[in-house]
Amino acid sequence: MKIDPSIFKAYDIRGVYPTQLDEKIAYLVGRSFAVFLKPKKVIVGRDMRLSGPVLKKNLIAGLIDQGVDVIDVGMVSTDAYYFTCTKLGIPGIMVTASHNPKEFNGFKMVRKMPYLLSGDEGIQDIRKLVENGKFSKVIKKGEVEKRDYTDQFINKVLSFINPSEIKPLKIIADTANGMVGPFLTKLYKNLPVKLKIIYGKPDGNLPNHGLDPLMPENRVKIEKLIVSEKADLGFMFDGDGDRFFVIDDRGKFVSGDFLTALLGKYLLEKYPRSKIIYDIRASWAVPDLIAENGGKSMFERVGHAFIKRRMADENGLFAGEITGHYYFRDFNYSDSGLIPSLLVLEMLSRKKVKMSDLLKPLEEKYFISGEINSKVADPLSKIKQLTQKYKDGQQNMLDGITVFYKDWHFNVRISNTESLLRLNLDAKSKSLMEEKRDEILALIRS
Repeated sequence: MKIDPSIFKAYDIRGVYPTQLDEKIAYLVGRSFAVFLKPKKVIVGRDMRLSGPVLKKNLIAGLIDQGVDVIDVGMVSTDAYYFTCTKLGIPGIMVTASHNPKEFNGFKMVRKMPYLLSGDEGIQDIRKLVENGKFSKVIKKGEVEKRDYTDQFINKVLSFINPSEIKPLKIIADTANGMVGPFLTKLYKNLPVKLKIIYGKPDGNLPNHGLDPLMPENRVKIEKLIVSEKADLGFMFDGDGDRFFVIDDRGKFVSGDFLTALLGKYLLEKYPRSKIIYDIRASWAVPDLIAENGGKSMFERVGHAFIKRRMADENGLFAGEITGHYYFRDFNYSDSGLIPSLLVLEMLSRKKVKMSDLLKPLEEKYFISGEINSKVADPLSKIKQLTQKYKDGQQNMLDGITVFYKDWHFNVRISNTESLLRLNLDAKSKSLMEEKRDEILALIRS
């Protein structure tokens, strides 16, 4: 069967429905997953996308036709799905395209928590099986059972904090008509927080804005509301709920670098001398704050498959990626949107400070470009040019190219999901950050 090979990504299968990804492919993915992993049972869940029900139905049909039993957990956030895979200790498939536009859908596949199938390990094997499309006859079809683990998931998430310490903060949350709204409502009923949710109902039509909080146009409403309603904080989540973002009391978006640094520092107060993992793009704010607070920091390649493996290998307490993924040892090294939201509340409640008070010292010392994307015809040749031009710096080729100088550093890497080069740069002054950012962008875009 002819299938667009580009849907088999570094971390998942993802494409536009129904042109790149349809019911037939969903069925073949189900059968291929069963052949590749040979599980007895598989957990299946989905997000709110309009193509979700039909893709899930065909995925399940493929699994049971290959003799595998299915536990259908319904419509869930990705962290709720991870929780169930951990609890039952079995593989799973989540029908989701995360923060992609509404016409996309896909499959996030768990081998055994915390390990997911990735491009290097499993996804290309699935691709070959799907393309071949030939499967052996099975003596007995699998069976489907529906189960709901929501309450157990909520209890697990709550266990990360002491609810009695939470102050009655005023929070505005934007869940973008994604999966988090119902879970957030249920979770926060246990807390004295004044919570206002906007766009809280899961709706695959996405009637209000896109699912990626890193896009400034998706934050306009919440940033204005925080200021006009004098809220203490704003929370944002991506479509499937595995990423989390904060808007501070000034209505300012908080970078993932700074939030990783602050959460790392806070968790070290609870668990001294722990190991904390961060992605190679991050500001020096992260390793500096971890070192100052007695922790051991280590950087890793971008992407949850790499971060989770490294955390498990090192028994890391916590990891953060600048794109809003936060991982926790006590959540089986997995990422969750809800857990960091609770830790931020507990941190501010205990310290009796505003978010902006914690951010100001970082803003005065570290100047970050944020991630800047450029469409490039030949990304590898650009990486080569950068390697040559910045050969006097300390270079690291773990993920794209990272170059360290005394008072600035940068990372340029090829996107795993699009034909883009991504630049992240950090400097000790605003003028140096802007000068070097423009210099590197000029080379990339020439």
